[in-house]
Formats: sequence, structure tokens, C-alpha cells
Amino acid sequence: MQSSTLLALSAEGVLPKVDYAIFADTGWEPQAVYDHLNRLEREIATPADIPIFRVSSGNIRDDALNPEHHFASMPLYILNRDGRPGMTRRQCTGEYKVKPIKKKVRDLLGYPYPARVPKDVFAEQWIGISTDEFHRAKDAGVQYMRNRHPLIDMGWSRSDCVRYLTSLGLADTPKSSCLGCPFHGNAQWRHIRDTAPAEWTDVVAFDAAIRKGNARANATGTALLGEAFLHRSRVPLGQAPIDHVTAAERAALTAGEIDEAELGVANGCSPWACRGGAEPEAVRDDFGLVA
Repeated sequence: MQSSTLLALSAEGVLPKVDYAIFADTGWEPQAVYDHLNRLEREIATPADIPIFRVSSGNIRDDALNPEHHFASMPLYILNRDGRPGMTRRQCTGEYKVKPIKKKVRDLLGYPYPARVPKDVFAEQWIGISTDEFHRAKDAGVQYMRNRHPLIDMGWSRSDCVRYLTSLGLADTPKSSCLGCPFHGNAQWRHIRDTAPAEWTDVVAFDAAIRKGNARANATGTALLGEAFLHRSRVPLGQAPIDHVTAAERAALTAGEIDEAELGVANGCSPWACRGGAEPEAVRDDFGLVA
């Protein structure tokens, strides 16, 4: 939502025109996200002469199930043999989001890895974070990328973004996150189940396939001692209590934020602003807007 707003504001001239937009594709987004990206490119970016680059480090789903492929760990919920809960490390954001964006920015600057980028050469990158998420605003962590957060500078909240996109006929802008992200809340799992049966079948099958960890680990004899799950209840996704309305959902409904309650809650990860926590739930922005 916020990233689409930034792109549209730039295309309309409300904000300065960016040179490029970068979408980091994990290869396992909902079809609605790809459809929305195609529409943004066709109706917003291309008429404004803003190229959208789609970058990728591979398909996160296929990589997890490929015994010959090195896999960056997803934050799976673990049930150990003694019954204690745990989680695997989250490496997927760095591998499938940050890494391909950095690579593309280096290429655009003319200094592909391993070339050293001169200190006075950098890209200004706009990140889609609104005022209600100001605590997520961070630096890029590398000297050749300097993050800015124009929505915060403008004083825009997520509600402002919703109103603006609605005025452009983009009220149905979907949230971007992997179909099988373990940080989904119950509302997001229900949304997949109730609106995209084929995608639901896919994530249920994936959940079963990673019960002993990723395929590479199993092939090398380092399978999990416990069992891994996509849902925080640590039961198979098809049997998980996703119809339970969580406290976060109930609060969103009470506040009148129906779209938040339907499609996601407060925590998760994005390329430059991971929203961690012991057991968070996810909403993610995946554009890098480069000027």
C-alpha cells in the first residue's frame, strides 16, 4: 500500500520523479500481487517513464524443496521432541529481498560486485513507510544507498495512503508477502483459504513438505530434531485454528480498520525495515524507489 503510494505520488509529480522502481520478487507472491504490479507498471509507471525492475535471488518455495540448493532459512515454528516450542532463524529477507536489491543498485550505479563503490557515489532510495510505522525507518547499512522515507516527511499515515490510492482506482491494492510466510496472522491465512483455493492447496502442501526442515538439510543428514510448521500453533496448516479471531484482529475491527483485520496485522519483515519480535505476524513493502 505505502510503496504503491510512493510510486504514484512520484509519477503524478506530487513528489520528484524517481529514476527507477525495484521490486524484489521471492517467486512466491500471491497472484494478486503480480497482477497489481503489472497494473502499476501499465497505468502508473510506464506513462511517467519510470522503469520497474523485477529482481530475484530465486524462488523461495522451490529452493526450500530442492535438496541440491543452498537455502536461506525461513522463520519456521518448531516443536521440539521434548515439547518445547522454538523457531528457526530468519535469513530469507536478506537473501531474497535485500541481496537482489543491492545487486541491482550497484549495477545501476555502474559498480557491480565486487567493484568498490566510491564514497561520493550513492543512490537515494525511497522506502514505503508511513507515520504509523515510523519506528521501522532505518538506514540501508551500506554507504552506496541512502534511505529516505517521504511518507513520514509528508506526515502521511496508512489511512492517507488508502484514501489516495482509492482516488486513483487502486483501492484493492494487496499486501505483498510470500504465500507461505510463517509471519502471517490468522486473517491472512483465512484470506488465502477463502479467496484463492489453489494457493491455499499450495501452502498446505508446502507446510507438510517442510515438516523436517528444508530439503537440503535433510539430504545432508542435518534434519530437524523436532518438527517445523508454518502456523504458530505448531500443527499442520490444514488443521490449524486459523478461524480464531486474534486480539490484534479484534482491535482492528473495533477501530474500524477492516482491511487490516482481513489481510494482516502489525509485525513482519520488509527489505529495509524488518519488524521482528518473538512471534510476529507480517505485512511487507517490497519496492525500492531509487532516485
